[in-house]
Amino acid sequence: MEKAVNEGERRTVRHGAARTGGDVWSGSWVAQRLGVELVGDDRLTELLGLALRRNPKRAHLLVSHVLGKHVPQSPSVVYGHGFALGRRVRELLGDEAGRAVVLGYAETATGLGHSVADGLGLAPYLHSTRRPVPGVAAAGGFEESHSHATSHLLLPEDPELLAGDGPLVLVDDEFSTGNTVLNTIRDLHARYPRRRYVVVALVDVRSPADAGRLQDFARGIGARVDLVTTASGTVRLPEGVLEKGRELVARHEAESGAGAGAAESAAAAAGAGRITRVGLGWPRGLPDGGRHGFTPAHRARLESALPAMAARIAEALPDGVRRVLVLGFEELMYAPLRLARELELVTGTEVRFSTTTRSPVLAVDDPGYAIRTRLVFPAHDDPADGPGERYAYNVAGAGFDAVVAVVDSAADTPALHAPGGLLARLAAHTPQVLLAVVPSYAPAPSNAPVAPDAPERPATMLPEPLRGPAFSSYPPEEVGWLLQDLSDVTLEAPTEEREEAIQSGGAHYAESLPVEYQPSEQYQELFRAALDASAARLAHAVGVVTETVLTERSPRPVLVSLARAGTPVGILMRRWARYRHGLDLPHYAVSIVRGRGIDTNALRWLAAHHDPRDVVFVDGWTGKGAITRELAQAVAEFEKAEGITGFDPEIAVLADPGSCVRTYGTREDYLIPSACLNSTVSGLVSRTVLRADLVGPHDFHGAKFYRELADADVSVAFLDAVSDRFPEVADAACAQAKELLATDRTPTWEGWAAVERISEEYGIHDVNLVKPGVGETTRVLLRRVPWKVLARAGAGSDLDHVRLLAEQRGVPVEEVADLPYTCVGLIHPRFTRGATGADGKAVTL
Repeated sequence: MEKAVNEGERRTVRHGAARTGGDVWSGSWVAQRLGVELVGDDRLTELLGLALRRNPKRAHLLVSHVLGKHVPQSPSVVYGHGFALGRRVRELLGDEAGRAVVLGYAETATGLGHSVADGLGLAPYLHSTRRPVPGVAAAGGFEESHSHATSHLLLPEDPELLAGDGPLVLVDDEFSTGNTVLNTIRDLHARYPRRRYVVVALVDVRSPADAGRLQDFARGIGARVDLVTTASGTVRLPEGVLEKGRELVARHEAESGAGAGAAESAAAAAGAGRITRVGLGWPRGLPDGGRHGFTPAHRARLESALPAMAARIAEALPDGVRRVLVLGFEELMYAPLRLARELELVTGTEVRFSTTTRSPVLAVDDPGYAIRTRLVFPAHDDPADGPGERYAYNVAGAGFDAVVAVVDSAADTPALHAPGGLLARLAAHTPQVLLAVVPSYAPAPSNAPVAPDAPERPATMLPEPLRGPAFSSYPPEEVGWLLQDLSDVTLEAPTEEREEAIQSGGAHYAESLPVEYQPSEQYQELFRAALDASAARLAHAVGVVTETVLTERSPRPVLVSLARAGTPVGILMRRWARYRHGLDLPHYAVSIVRGRGIDTNALRWLAAHHDPRDVVFVDGWTGKGAITRELAQAVAEFEKAEGITGFDPEIAVLADPGSCVRTYGTREDYLIPSACLNSTVSGLVSRTVLRADLVGPHDFHGAKFYRELADADVSVAFLDAVSDRFPEVADAACAQAKELLATDRTPTWEGWAAVERISEEYGIHDVNLVKPGVGETTRVLLRRVPWKVLARAGAGSDLDHVRLLAEQRGVPVEEVADLPYTCVGLIHPRFTRGATGADGKAVTL
């Protein structure tokens, strides 16, 4: 007995032909129950199956097996059908083919139309869309009378794309009543009259009356209309079919609804596939499809990039996969189709292609029915018509070893990644889900001139940087924060609770904040004394590193400090450039998180506003070099994924005791007073936060502005104390910078080697728990659960504040001979609440 299929039920269902085992036509179930008949070419029932849908205008759905929408199919078959139709149009038009424009219909025919344009060869392509794009004026619009969602917009980037008098080729998956084409031609002919139209469809299933109506319309406007299809025939509908279809859908949905919750839970428990993001390296500035137009030049760029993009996907697939689905996203059909076809060619693996859709269709597990299974998930691209359900058909139970979900960046939202979202639904039915994101193409405003070499502006417009006094106590010209303000969110957790969660793997350190340390009067006095004693030394190092950057990196660098320890240093470098050279350098602060990388949206913003080659990343100091390595890896992955090149991951730092970078002010390990305090010396800004429920894929990382600590703020006082010493150190700093430029400054990474040695000697076996240098040790004492402090024998006043903090927290300070750093802080290994900072027992537990 047939039954409606819930997404949780797992079975092997193979699709790809209109007939299944036993020569059963995939429309026979509907035909038997509703009396619907397909009459015509022999190929008609090979190309089409039937299904039922929740639609008040048309109960039945013609399900194409070669379109790549509802039924997974070989991408070569899908692309081949469209390309072959394009070749036939080219032969039909002859010399006029070079002047043609191809228009495809959303959502089902966007990929078909693009494939037809490829077959035509020299024609630009545009498809209609249901996604309005701010700043892009509509060049037309029309209604699709029988569709689930009807309003179509035409949004070409080039307003002249539709204004020519050459043939217009209109492509849809099926030609049923002709109403959609009539609506289109009526609208466009009134604006851009032309002499010839060509209608292209996989199947022509008009009634004789509808066929005559189209020709009458063509004569009425004085134009020629040709028709090119793969197969033709008629759909015979008995009287009352709409009402009978509604009743049938309602009955089967009611039967399946009772077990849906249990089935979904069973699927979730049975399947916990991995979800992994893979960078495509999509060419910068290349449109993601035909929503705003796709030219032959765009086509050439895509063709040259496809092998490398498919190779990246292939590399990310697990070993031994035999059956892979590339799943497109609603209107985004062509790019996933071409990637799927290239993957098929590159790997020799069985690859199938289909696309998610907004069209609700009944799923029935019967060989004579075209839609066997259905995944349901919420819309994830913030649609203009509001939230709603979306669907992926014939994916569950189809035996795929991996699914490659391809979406555009506008759809890479929290809803995509949420429990119950598309990725989670897919992961319940396949061992591996790969997410590949194509940058959404956003045309520049028509009145904005764009230089030929200008970097692409991001598709999702990011906000302008935060600035003081609204965010931070720094003057607005000193720094722009590429962050979002989370000041109203409670993020602080007790130090011991955070440490246990971090070390157990239950949380990442960037998902919460430590409670801000409130320094005692004694500690504040130590800070003031340390600042007074070291201000000239700091000013000298600022001069050396800034002169090195100006000479070696860029004459007008864009300073990008790593929030927050790098931000005071970035401001000091900016002040030096102004003092010594009269330069007013831009300065921004961005977030980088160990294990998570740099804020890629901040990089996109920088690339949209500056030449990436001018960007110089700035930090306060190096410890063992973990952030140095993190930045290098993150920038490489960003450039590979986004196709935006030019960022130099080499960090410029004030102090490089670990010998991890080439651009530094000193390699001595001494106290930088800004390390003594937290937000009160960093513009009253917290450490940065990266948490999925607060930071979406199109958001900057977050941070808090502690306005309530204004009375204790010494941020600007610290900067002034150092920059006031610029005149007395300027000549010496410039001289030392010249000397350094002539020496070999290749990093030796001796700090990293020392950390590995200490980790083993003290039985910690985790380099992340070893924090070398005065600055890092101070952070351990302020933010983490310290175990002990190693101090170089004979270290002087640079460690006064460390000794005071250690005393306050009950942490022993152990003097060590031949320590390469002034001191090293050890985080309590395998910490659990109840352990203390000084007991030494955790290592042996």
